[in-house]
Amino acid sequence: MEIKELAGIIKQSGIVGAGGAGFPTYMKIDERVQTILLNCAECEPLLKLHRQLLQHHTKQILQALAKVKETVGAAEAIIGIKGEYRETVNALNACLPDFPGMRVHLLDSVYPMGDEVVLIYEATGKVVRPGGLPIEQGIAVFNVETMYNIGRALQEAAPVTEKLVSVVGEVASPVTLRVPLGISLSDCLEAAGGALVRDPVCLVGGPMMGNILPADSPVTKTTNAVILLPGDHPLIRKKRQNPAIGLKRAASACCQCETCTDLCPRHALGHPIEPHKFMRAAANRDFRDANPFLNTFFCSSCGLCELYSCPQGLSPRSLMAEYKAGLRKAGIKAPAGVSAAPVRESRQYRKTPEERLEARLGLTRYDADAPLTEELLTAKTVKLLLSQHIGAPAVPVVKEGDRVEKGQMIAAAAEGLSVPIHASVSGMVREVQPGAVILAAEVGGENE
Repeated sequence: MEIKELAGIIKQSGIVGAGGAGFPTYMKIDERVQTILLNCAECEPLLKLHRQLLQHHTKQILQALAKVKETVGAAEAIIGIKGEYRETVNALNACLPDFPGMRVHLLDSVYPMGDEVVLIYEATGKVVRPGGLPIEQGIAVFNVETMYNIGRALQEAAPVTEKLVSVVGEVASPVTLRVPLGISLSDCLEAAGGALVRDPVCLVGGPMMGNILPADSPVTKTTNAVILLPGDHPLIRKKRQNPAIGLKRAASACCQCETCTDLCPRHALGHPIEPHKFMRAAANRDFRDANPFLNTFFCSSCGLCELYSCPQGLSPRSLMAEYKAGLRKAGIKAPAGVSAAPVRESRQYRKTPEERLEARLGLTRYDADAPLTEELLTAKTVKLLLSQHIGAPAVPVVKEGDRVEKGQMIAAAAEGLSVPIHASVSGMVREVQPGAVILAAEVGGENE
């Protein structure tokens, strides 16, 4: 298979990064790739789906990985997985003899191991420059579910219409569900036995980098988890904090201990991220040196600085995100040509154990089994967002009243960086909104 053909199949199948910001996967099919990394680090605490998926569909995923490796001409494929995922590691070791040029790299149980810059260094020893892309080092990183979707596209001609979602926290039966795209979060919570607390809050995406969303929000191609927590949980209170108040607290309480910088994973790899300097400059409105503000572009927003490191409970990540958004709105771009400093010798002693992080967040009690169920959850209606990926939103090609089949394209890829959207149920187009297409599942169908 040629690179152009594989990239075309991936694009037309609507495949994007299933574990992060939704970067269109076809852009990673590149002849410059020498090393492919399969990311099974399960970056966020409490998430289960990647290790479960790889354990249950090992051969299918490795076959897809082998096809991508062969097509781009990569020299090797590395599966980065935490050593504590023993059952999945055993499943991999049983299959690997059939796949030459692949190996497993066991990772420590630290956060944020799933950050691709951190993972690349751990698995290959290479450092991606600040603001750079992995391809500059001849590396492409794929999420486990993304590779699973590539396999389904190649073997079954199946576009992306489903998502795996871990539903944990204050629910009766924590579970990892297979759901149609566009199903509501509330339907997922109901399938997990419902809430155990009054006035619960949905934290979507993970405790560190996730966001609070209403229960009627739809599942998208990047929805990895729904964590249900009480409204008064410290993590929820932190997520709801007003940035303006956070800046005033920084002005009065930041003692410049530098712990935020010392424990910053990107700083440890030589990137010019120094949250303590940003906090000092922002809190004092000191703009004489622009670097603390411009360097916010290199922050990965992992959240360690504000949810783990800071002894005062301040919010460097949130404040840096505010400033970064403001710079972008003003038309200012990330500094170009910035090189990484040498990896710091102290790095190996400043990793954050995931178990300790969960305890600090008050989430230890929620780290329970969430078994994977393969049966597709049904939905009466689905709301398919047209922008579930980085790049231009897809363009609707259906109208109200049209009948559609599951897997049918309902929105085409726009010009430039974009991917299409496919119907996740068979049924009728109920409404075409500016940013979404709403489908009603047909009565008696598999997705009723």
